Amino acid sequence: MITRSVTIEAIDDLYLEWNDHLNCSALYRRALREEMQLRDVNPHELRDLLNRAQEQGYTLEEIAAETNRVADLEVLVKDTE
Repeated sequence: MITRSVTIEAIDDLYLEWNDHLNCSALYRRALREEMQLRDVNPHELRDLLNRAQEQGYTLEEIAAETNRVADLEVLVKDTE
């Protein structure tokens, strides 16, 4: 798993202290899914493309370096099939 740094404001920290039962990972993933939806990215399709690229031998770092959108990932996967 890859972890990312996130800036927490004082109000965020206080709210999380009050509600320590909240799953911050789930909140983060939900926010990312909302961003994907705004950009018409289907998370199931993206997951499938990522899996196919990795099955073809690409690492996550290589995929990120060679692509910057779903269409690029589609081309990468098709070029190696």
